[in-house]
Amino acid sequence: MPISIRIGNEDLTVDVSSLGAEMQALSSSDGRSWLWTGDAAFWTGRSPILFPIVGKAPDDKVAIGGTVYPMAQHGFARRSEFVLAASTETMCRFELVASDATRSVYPFDFQLAVVHAVEGRVLTVTAEVTNRGRKAMPFGLGFHSAFAWPLPDASGRDHVVTLDNKGEPGLVRLEGGLINPAPLPSPFDAGRLVLDHAMFEQDAMIFPDGAGESLSYGAEGGPVMQFHFENLPNLALWTKPSAPFLCIEPWHGTAAEAGGSSELSERPSTTILAPGAVASFAFTVKIPE
Repeated sequence: MPISIRIGNEDLTVDVSSLGAEMQALSSSDGRSWLWTGDAAFWTGRSPILFPIVGKAPDDKVAIGGTVYPMAQHGFARRSEFVLAASTETMCRFELVASDATRSVYPFDFQLAVVHAVEGRVLTVTAEVTNRGRKAMPFGLGFHSAFAWPLPDASGRDHVVTLDNKGEPGLVRLEGGLINPAPLPSPFDAGRLVLDHAMFEQDAMIFPDGAGESLSYGAEGGPVMQFHFENLPNLALWTKPSAPFLCIEPWHGTAAEAGGSSELSERPSTTILAPGAVASFAFTVKIPE
């Protein structure tokens, strides 16, 4: 059975499940909840970790060195039971290591560690991938956190995503769950995007590059959450039409391209990790007072 760990300080409280090392709640000391509650009427996820792929594979299969393996959307980590490796009042570290079950679909010896840590009003979530084998290891890694929309005390206000770099990154859309690489006009205007549920009628908005390393998500005249990304060059925004959440998804890797290769190593933005090497990916979010 999964276990749940609570970490926190005088400002923030975070609950994390051993199932998927997935954050289940993010609350400030005044009782306001910033993370989506996981209502099954819309979507049961809250903040899944995506590994060893981000998004879908053609026919839910990936090729690795020419051998074909089954691979569900977003990989298997989010449905895997992690082991609690360390914890303090303000930090918890969960680990997933290769097993016979994972090798049957992903033939590599890996360790995936997910660390949640709070300091002041800042939460940092870090994913650390180690290649414990003797061959180069391809993978994608992504975060898929769903935050409240509307934010606390911000019902009826416009909600805005603002890129710190003031960029207007090109948009791509999904076609049968796969990336249609044809670029579309950016919905950002000088880094600013006023959110509308109609934007998500065609599924996620995906920005393969150019969104930068930091952004804010907030309500006009209301609370604003500030994000920073490390080693996460791709960005997606997603919700289901009329659902009360917004997923802010920094990735290193995307879904396969429609009509493209099924080889895992050839997916967009795939990391190829050398034997014995470690790759780290992280995001921070500052919760408003």
